[in-house]
Amino acid sequence: MKALLVAIVAAIGLTTAAHGQQVKLSISTGGTGGVWYPMGGAMANVLTKHMPGGAAVTAEVTGGSVANINLLASRKSEIAFSMVDAAWDGLHGTGKFKEKVPMRTIAVVHPLVMHVVTAEGRGIETIADFKGKRISTGSPGSGTEVMALRILEAYGINPDKDVVRERLGVAEAGNALKDRKIDAFMHAAGVPLPAVTDVAATPGVQIKLVDHAGALKAMTRKYGPIYAAGKIPAGAYSGQAKENQTVNVWGVLLVHESMDEKLVYDILKTLFGRHQDIVAAHREATNMTLENQTIGASAVPWHRGALKYFADRGVTAK
Repeated sequence: MKALLVAIVAAIGLTTAAHGQQVKLSISTGGTGGVWYPMGGAMANVLTKHMPGGAAVTAEVTGGSVANINLLASRKSEIAFSMVDAAWDGLHGTGKFKEKVPMRTIAVVHPLVMHVVTAEGRGIETIADFKGKRISTGSPGSGTEVMALRILEAYGINPDKDVVRERLGVAEAGNALKDRKIDAFMHAAGVPLPAVTDVAATPGVQIKLVDHAGALKAMTRKYGPIYAAGKIPAGAYSGQAKENQTVNVWGVLLVHESMDEKLVYDILKTLFGRHQDIVAAHREATNMTLENQTIGASAVPWHRGALKYFADRGVTAK
């Protein structure tokens, strides 16, 4: 009986946020060595301190996009970071998802750049050199894994036969590269990616970023206009002498489609109103602008509360 009462009170708190009652929200982010965890932590802090009516918000470490969407589906998380390609699969119940997930977009956050990271002396100059090597394609349940496998596919590399595949979180992958336990790793995130910064700063390790923009044509042909060509500018990481040609995908914030319209409105009003506090946690948050809501690719329909918030500011989200 007591457990039932607690559940009822929690449900009321979420659905009546518009009436000033404090809400409890969980933001599912990613691994500790990535971008979403510090960014999500800053968002949680901002919402807890400044959201109308009061809120208690936490940022959770997760496996990434796929895991986050599953948490959203099971109602164990209220706000989820995701890459657009994984979000598309979740919406349609394809790929790693057995059922359609009833979710909506509330914001385009930033472009995620696929990092393909190796080190001098590992015998890797191009993606074709991956054959026979030990490669990490991201942790299970991550959007990185979805995108990494599609890049390998575009280059004609079978991840189960042509490489020795590891499925490590980005922090673990960085450490494994430093310790020569793997030859390269792939991870989609903003720039700079803390784990890559750490590898680049390690004495005796000279990082090398592998170009892979050549995968874009085949990926677009098979998966549609989800991905875009991008770059990591020279000098983004210590010892990185030349520009790296990449494939990018947008990152978005998702909620369950049933979330209260005013709650979504208040979340966005608070996040955009305290935008600089989020930028202070990671500079990739500079991309979470009103302007980017009109150009960032969103594979999941917008929540009505988000559409109202942006419309009130003269922006038509796309």
